[in-house]
Amino acid sequence: MVAIDFSHRNALTELMDSDQTDFATFRDCLVDLAKVNRLTLAYRPTMRFFADLVRTGRLPRDRIITVVDVGSGYGDMLRKVDRWAARRGLRLDLTGVDLNPWSARTAAAATAPERPIHWVTADVFDYRAERPIDIVISSLFTHHLDDASLARFVAWMEASTAIGWFVNDLHRHPLPYHAFRIASRALRFHHFVQHDGPISIARAFDTHDWRDALAAAGLPADAAEIHPQFPFRLCVARVKA
Repeated sequence: MVAIDFSHRNALTELMDSDQTDFATFRDCLVDLAKVNRLTLAYRPTMRFFADLVRTGRLPRDRIITVVDVGSGYGDMLRKVDRWAARRGLRLDLTGVDLNPWSARTAAAATAPERPIHWVTADVFDYRAERPIDIVISSLFTHHLDDASLARFVAWMEASTAIGWFVNDLHRHPLPYHAFRIASRALRFHHFVQHDGPISIARAFDTHDWRDALAAAGLPADAAEIHPQFPFRLCVARVKA
């Protein structure tokens, strides 16, 4: 096992990022990742962000609210948001954007066709929304970016949204790295998940990295909240005045 230095991000490669991955393997990996998300309470920080917007009166009820999920993968986060909004009588127009075309194919197959969720294959920096975007969310996406691309992504979210944005990602730390490496094997997750999960943690950002990214994107230090979420998530929330 290669020793990992957690004092800085690691440039290890994930199997899911390979062009050689076939559709069935990619789909099965996404299905197992959704299981991991449920077990690790991965949806909770994003849902709390939406709940806070409702509590503070930031989500209008007199119109449709547009939400874009970048790096939408299997689409499980947007389906969670859709169910949450439907129970509260909120009207959302939801779009999942992912660079891998198999993501859209897999997400569409797992989504009821009557739901207001659309799947788009695109590089986020080339994506052109059909209507103004109110909120951008992402989950387990930013650790795939290099430092310069992260700052560019923050700047894109800031320029593209009317209400705000929320990033839900991993916190680089040795404890979740080793815990996930052991647990994923014990639970017999997909071999891609066993390989990529610890690497994702090693590639993730810490609080200092996020402060640098916000500054590089031209945002003042107090523009966004950077806060840890159990278990070993690091989230960044931006709500505009």
